[in-house]
Amino acid sequence: MSNYHAEWASVDVNRVPNIKVKPPGPKSKAIQERTDKYVQGYSSQVRRFKVAFESGHGVILRDVDGNEYIDFSSGVFITNFGHCNPRVTEQLVKYAGKLQNCHDFNTEIKTRLIEKLVEITPGDLNNVQLWCEGSKCVEAGMNIARAATGKYEFISFYNDMHGKTLGGMSLTTMTRISGPRAAGCFRVPFANCYHCSFRLTYPQCSLHCVDFIREAVKELATREVAAIVVEPIQGWGGSVFPPDNWLPKVRKLCSELGILLFVDEVLTCQGRTGKIFCVEHWNVEPDILTLGKGFGNGFPVTATLYSDKIKDRMEGVSSASSYGGNPMACAAALACLEAVQEPGLMEHVTELGEFMLDKMRKIMDIHPLVGHIRGKGCLLGIELVKDRETREPFEEAGWMVYSKAFEKGVVWIPSKASLRLAPPLIMSREVAGKALDIIEEAIGEVEHELGY
Repeated sequence: MSNYHAEWASVDVNRVPNIKVKPPGPKSKAIQERTDKYVQGYSSQVRRFKVAFESGHGVILRDVDGNEYIDFSSGVFITNFGHCNPRVTEQLVKYAGKLQNCHDFNTEIKTRLIEKLVEITPGDLNNVQLWCEGSKCVEAGMNIARAATGKYEFISFYNDMHGKTLGGMSLTTMTRISGPRAAGCFRVPFANCYHCSFRLTYPQCSLHCVDFIREAVKELATREVAAIVVEPIQGWGGSVFPPDNWLPKVRKLCSELGILLFVDEVLTCQGRTGKIFCVEHWNVEPDILTLGKGFGNGFPVTATLYSDKIKDRMEGVSSASSYGGNPMACAAALACLEAVQEPGLMEHVTELGEFMLDKMRKIMDIHPLVGHIRGKGCLLGIELVKDRETREPFEEAGWMVYSKAFEKGVVWIPSKASLRLAPPLIMSREVAGKALDIIEEAIGEVEHELGY
């Protein structure tokens, strides 16, 4: 990790976390009660642990009651470079006092961002649209795919997450309240080998799940599939990692069938997995790529990129947006692109991930409640099970461990029986190890309560 990041993000591991009042404390509860009169539909994180935060610095969060927590969520995969990163803050302040918005007119900072993004993006993804949230950039990608192919159907995967607009939700697991998905959207099993939908075992399965996509194109859809839309690593689904040869096989299948490969990296971009873009782990070049979350380190800015091969078919596809590409957003994103290229940072992320995985393996060796651990860089997961033989997910235990660790000072992300770990990329081994010690302590307490 660069000296800049190491110095700015440094924290005395003996002083964190620092819990002064059992959370959620009285001030947090008071704020939550005031807000609850008007707001519904909180995330599972907030519903389970109603803390009100006051400030953040680097890898530490502070709540309104004065408690300090180790941030193992990065604002849900967003603050990759730490809270209130001074480089990002400096650029935001500069443009907040200079030029905040001018619709989709060009600015120098916008052009610099686009040039830098195209320079470092793999393949021929040389065409950029800027948006303000993940759902919007996914919708834009769907429009691009329709225009490029003249087709209108999409195939996505079980437990993928692609947003909360109608198009994004139609690619995602929907609820009874959401109603039916949009016409032409179909889903197939993801390569979740720990819970294989086909009850097969990798690698003897020969990745039957990829072959099933071919059948879905023929039998589920009407052979008007514009794109296959996929998260390279599932986030909302529980930090689920496919085998290393899965995405390359999906790429090959798309090319064979004349279907676009649309990779949604809203969650995995900006170095989260130890590569600037997650697809670089497998040398896969998508036709459409979406970026978000850590792209602006907290400021709302996202992007949709597409291949030169389809750029001539984009007539009539608008990229104008009320807020997308505003100078403040572009300044934040450019600062993040420069940060992710700091010498040694990606190596640090890779080494930190290996350190955490090794520690997680030791936790699994000791605790029977832990059925599976997985990870790459600063994107990791722990799955809790009722029985390792049956692999039945233990959702109640997941919520219990999540709450206990949070109470002890670790802010992290639940996903039913799966617990997601997403520390800022600049976190030190010492602080990450301290957080994992707290998580192991919480697992042990839950095992004792459940009679393991």
